[in-house]
Formats: sequence, structure tokens, C-alpha cells
Amino acid sequence: MEDLQARHRKEQRDLQSRVTQKKKQASKKTRKGVNDECEQLEAVLREKHAAEIAALDGEPDATTQTDVLSEPLEELTLKVEDEDAPHRTNGTQPAQDDVSEPTPTPQAHDEGPRGPQTKKPNKAKARLVKRALEQEEQARQAAEEAKTLPDLKSQERARMLEYMTSRGLREKEIRADGHCLYAAVADQLEQLEIPIGSAPGVEGVPAYRAVRAAAAEYIERHPDDFEAFLEEPLEGYLCKIRETGEWGGQLELMALAKAYGVEINVLQDFGRVEKIEAGAGDEEMVMWLGYYKHGFGLGEHYNSLRKAG
Repeated sequence: MEDLQARHRKEQRDLQSRVTQKKKQASKKTRKGVNDECEQLEAVLREKHAAEIAALDGEPDATTQTDVLSEPLEELTLKVEDEDAPHRTNGTQPAQDDVSEPTPTPQAHDEGPRGPQTKKPNKAKARLVKRALEQEEQARQAAEEAKTLPDLKSQERARMLEYMTSRGLREKEIRADGHCLYAAVADQLEQLEIPIGSAPGVEGVPAYRAVRAAAAEYIERHPDDFEAFLEEPLEGYLCKIRETGEWGGQLELMALAKAYGVEINVLQDFGRVEKIEAGAGDEEMVMWLGYYKHGFGLGEHYNSLRKAG
């Protein structure tokens, strides 16, 4: 069966190559006839392969069917190659009789009825099936490769939990949706009983939206402290903070520390702590955030770290 399937694949590739060449060289007048002939070639080959597989499996009358199908396949193949000759651009001058434009008269009308027509395959459906199989195979290969890679997510998570415990902290998970930094800061402000404020001109907005507004407002009032670090105009950057789900980072943490007068400690993998000071005095309140690089699907992520107990 493996040898038979290998031969079938080779015959399919050979036929596809001939059909492709034929269609490329067809003119507008001969295109319909060429397409019909190519489809019949493919149908005959499919029937031939099915009959050969059935014969190998021991189904009755399959051997006779294979012998019958092999002859029209060979004849049709030769016919496609012969008709293809006048269109080849290999520099050979066509004979005088071939100069006139061919008349797209299907051979089926000259030879009489050929019996029941084979149903044309749904090419769009076939392409979708092929694409789905390719994606399934790619997913399988990715899963196999992932088995040999270290689980960075689990390793980072285990280390972070260890460092939280050593510092008397517990984690409040924040949804990974692009607003995580602002939502984590909002949770910490609530724990510290610091008023969050509200977005200008908006009532009843989510807490993270009010924190976004506070960050944007502080940066807008102190442009000289931030513009040197921006890769785009300040106005557009502020619009992203206020109105989109753009992730926050170091600049936004600096703005929030100063806007709310708190020290922000960011616990990272391997126990590293980044301190962002507000510079408002020695009695600053301290909030804790947990920063993950590998732990969440969207990539970098912040969680709120509350006091344990």
C-alpha cells in the first residue's frame, strides 16, 4: 500500500504539472476547452487511483476497473500534450497549417456522448481543506518543538511566588487586557486609601481609566520631563494613554508616582526590585506591583501585590 500511495502521489504531481503548463499556454478562445479536458484528466486519475486501492484491498471487480481506467488516462494525457505543442514558446516555428487561430470546439461533440459527466470538484472547498490540514500540521510541529523548550512561564511564576512570600506579599491578579498597569495601580491606591480621582469630564468611569487620565495629565503638565524619551509627538502619545488600550511602562509609572505622591516598587523575576520614587519627602506611601515577562499571553504584564495576611 505504501508503494502504491507513493506512485499515486507521483502521478498526481506529474499530471498537475502538465495541467498547469497547459492552462498557462491556453488562449482566450481555447481556455474553456482546456479547462474541461484538464478537469476530466484529474477525474479519471482519481477514479484510477481509487480502483487500484480497492483492488489492493481485495474488493471484487476492482482489478477490471483499474485496467479500464488506465487506458483513457493515457489517451487523455497524450491528447493534452499534443494539443499543447502549437502554444509552446520554445523558439520553434509552427507549421503553416497551425498559424490560424484554433477553434475551441470541444472534442466531446465530435466523438458523441461519453457517458455520465463527472461532477466537477469544488476547488474553493478543496483549498480550504488543504489549508486547514497545513495549519493542523504546523500546530502539531509547534507543539512537538515546545516539548523540548524550557517552560519559561512556569519557572518565572514559581520564582515570583517565592520572592512575594519572602517579602510578605500576596498577588492580586489583574486581567491581561492592555490596561493591566493602570488597573494594578488603581488596586494599590485603594489598598493605601489614596483617592484615585476621576477622568476629566467623565463620570462613573472604571478606576483604571481615571488612573490613565492622571498619568496623561501629569505628563501634559510636565512635558520637559518626558518629551526627550518619546518617539512620537506628545499630543498623540497622550491620546493613546487616555483613549486606547495602549500598554503602560516606565514613563507612565514615573508620572503616576509623582501624580499620587507614592513610591512604586516593581518586583521582577529573580527578586529584582525597581524603585520609582515620587520625590515628595521621607514619608511616602509605598505600593507594590509584580512584573511578568513570560507569564501572560499578551506578553509583559503587571499584577497588584497586596500585603499578606
